[in-house]
This record gives sequence, C-alpha cells and structure tokens, in this order.
Amino acid sequence: MAATGSITRLLDIMARLRDPVTGCPWDVEQSFASIAPYTIEEAYEVADAIDREDWPALKSELGDLLFQVVFHARMACEHDLFGFEDVVETISEKMVRRHPHVFADGEDVTSAVEQTVKWEELKAQERLDQARAGGNDVSALDGISTNLPALTRTRKIHDRVAGQGFGLASPGEALEDVISEVEELSLEIADGSPERIADELGDVLFAAVNLARHLDVDPESALRRSATRFETRYRFVERCLSRDNRTIGDCPAEELDTLWTAAKDEEAAGR
Repeated sequence: MAATGSITRLLDIMARLRDPVTGCPWDVEQSFASIAPYTIEEAYEVADAIDREDWPALKSELGDLLFQVVFHARMACEHDLFGFEDVVETISEKMVRRHPHVFADGEDVTSAVEQTVKWEELKAQERLDQARAGGNDVSALDGISTNLPALTRTRKIHDRVAGQGFGLASPGEALEDVISEVEELSLEIADGSPERIADELGDVLFAAVNLARHLDVDPESALRRSATRFETRYRFVERCLSRDNRTIGDCPAEELDTLWTAAKDEEAAGR
C-alpha cells in the first residue's frame, strides 16, 4: 500500500474510533491532557527498541507513536484548531526553512557539527521573531519545555547558556564543580534541613549534567544504561541465592559484595 493510502486509512480509523455514536467509548472520552502521558510513553518505547536494536519492535513502536500524532490531530480537528494535514505542512515548512543549504541557496554546510551550529542559530532566530511578534521579552531559555525529563531539560539549559558564553569552560572545571557540590551536600546531610538537602542534591545532579555536556555524553542515556547494568547485576545475585532457596535479606554484606563482584565479572566477560 502506498504511503498516502496508508496514512488515509489510519486517519479514517482514528475518525471512526472518535465517532461519538459508533466509536470506541474509551477513545471518545480522551482529551489532549489524558493522551499526553501515552504520547510520552510511546516515545520512550521507541527509544527502548532502538537501544535493544530490536527492529521489528521499532517498526511497531514507531506505528504506536504515529498513532499518537494522529490522535492529537483528530482531537484538534474536532475543536476546529488544526488538522493532520496542517501538522504535516508545518513540519515540512520548518525542515525546509532550517536546511537552506539543501533546499535553497544558503551557504554550504560540510559537516554534522557545522549543521548543528547553523540549526541552533536558526532556532534562536525563530524564537526571537516569535517573541517580538508577541511583544514578549526574549530569553535564550525560551522554548525549553518544563515537561521534559529533568535530565534532558537540564542538558538543554546548559547547552543554551553555553551557547551564550555563560558557564564553565572545560571538562576539568565542570568536574571540580561536581566535587564542590558534593562537598556542600555532605555538609547539609550532617546538619541541614530536608529542604536544604534536597536543594543541594539537586545542585549535584545539575552540575553532573553539565559535566556530561562537556564530555559529550547524553545524561538521560547514561543513567538509563547504568540502571540497566544495575538491574542485570542484581538479577544475577538473586539467581545465585535462589539456587540455595535464599534471598537478598538472608545474605550477609560480605557475601553480597562477593556476589556483586562476580556479577560484574560475568558482565565484563560477556562484552
């Protein structure tokens, strides 16, 4: 089936699901707000399939994510806001506008790094134009969604301010800042309120994300990988203990340390 025919079929399916008389009661009851969490979840499931290099799953998850776009567009159409075609036209215009070196007579771009710089410049100009059109003050931090995962949002904030020449200049300075924030946290843990401890812990995380930026590491991906490694090692320890009908709670700390080391060794051997 051609792409156009496939999209038309999907749009028709969505319209039938949302029909107030003959549609699905669950789909009919949904709103932008109630569907938004599913949209976020589907995006994460796409990322998970990519991490696992499970290409059949990726095909399925991309379909689920596309369905979320169609769902939102259908609800917008019902409220006379915009339709799916408007969504497609808007992103098409944006991609052409942000790639003048491809679609117009813009200056040549010869590398991905150079394109990233140009991309950010074009986005910054768009934010400036939008702010001026609305009579609003302009900030380099405009357009960073508060609903992003905290690590991702923090990385974007660091990227934006660094682009303005604000912040630490080197990975070494960023590492020293992390160490300094950890020391401040240690002092608050010894003699501080829960609120101050939370603030200082937040500062540690904020500084760690800046270090990740300097090291060109995506903090969200790095933390997800660490969580996966921990889960794999923990399950290894559980399996070892279950052979003797034991649990983590039955095991002394010294033995847990030994099993944890064994888990790490097995992980290293499997690489």
